[in-house]
Amino acid sequence: MDFSELKFNISEIFYSIQGEGTRAGMPCVFIRMQGCKLRCAWCDTAYSLRFDKIENLMTGEEIINKILEYDCKFIEFTGGEPLEQENIHKIASFFLEKNYIVAYETAGYLSVKDIPEGTVKIIDFKAPNSKMEIHNNYDNVNYLNKNDEVKFVLLDRQDYDWAKDIINKYKLNERVDTILFSPVFNHLSYQQLAEWILKDQLDVRLQIQIHKHIWHPNKRGV
Repeated sequence: MDFSELKFNISEIFYSIQGEGTRAGMPCVFIRMQGCKLRCAWCDTAYSLRFDKIENLMTGEEIINKILEYDCKFIEFTGGEPLEQENIHKIASFFLEKNYIVAYETAGYLSVKDIPEGTVKIIDFKAPNSKMEIHNNYDNVNYLNKNDEVKFVLLDRQDYDWAKDIINKYKLNERVDTILFSPVFNHLSYQQLAEWILKDQLDVRLQIQIHKHIWHPNKRGV
């Protein structure tokens, strides 16, 4: 395949510590795609939302070469919304064939059915207080496997109770090994969320965005 013919709008590519999920703490190369249709109330990457903003127009070949510079076998496509640029799957497949760990973090409003087999799908279903709940595409549950992760970002008790209901309704604990509960940074306290989880004996993982504790919470490229 001639990757030089594929064009992508890239917000940024950077090498950092994975701050979330089961691989938190691991070095990772992040490919942040530009453009997302959602406008979550607590979005922390608002700079990557606009489709009409051309940050870095890159060919597939340029993206591959940039990733290879870091000599890191774990990469993640994020955004914005990575599934808005479907040819990104071809780059993912290139790295899967080279035995990389390849993850996608998606907002879940687009179908994940065409994501290449062998990737780690991380679906961030939107809670009520995000103001984007209506866009959740629950058909995506049918494409989850045990290696994938489901994430809920929670503002308050309403969001927490909603997430519990979604887990039960779609039997998420039977579909994936990892369900992440992440408090909205500087709004819902870690202690409060931990106490709710323990009281209800939920089979979930409390997620703290460790990159926001290593660097300034608003710092880009980390």
